[in-house]
Amino acid sequence: MKTVSSASAYRTFLRELLSFGFVGFLGTLIMIFGANLMRARLGGSPVTSVVVPAVVSTLTSYLANRFWTFRHRDSDGSGREVVIFFALNGVGLLIQVLCTGFTYYTLGLHGGVAYNLGLLAGVALGSAFRYWSYKKWVFTPATA
Repeated sequence: MKTVSSASAYRTFLRELLSFGFVGFLGTLIMIFGANLMRARLGGSPVTSVVVPAVVSTLTSYLANRFWTFRHRDSDGSGREVVIFFALNGVGLLIQVLCTGFTYYTLGLHGGVAYNLGLLAGVALGSAFRYWSYKKWVFTPATA
């Protein structure tokens, strides 16, 4: 039998996960459309084409996660949260760049489908890392 506390915790977790997923979906759209635009239309390299949209996506994701997904969690207002968020996003970006670079340079797959599959694999792995790390180090539980 579930207690009221555990049911509430489950609902909070589910709401956070769904909100995080939606924010991630928007960030992914920014990433994919931006990366493909830079690569196909502006002639950017496969790696540069991931980095620039990732910065735009990261800023959008921070604002949406802080003021929507994790709004009920503490924010010390000191800038520590922002610095840690961007540092952890740097790790997530590194995961994405490694997947894209591995697909393009190591596997030698240069087509659009392979590029996007490598990009999506990186986004998925990077997102899993981000969700875990944000809850652990950035958007900490509100203190009583």
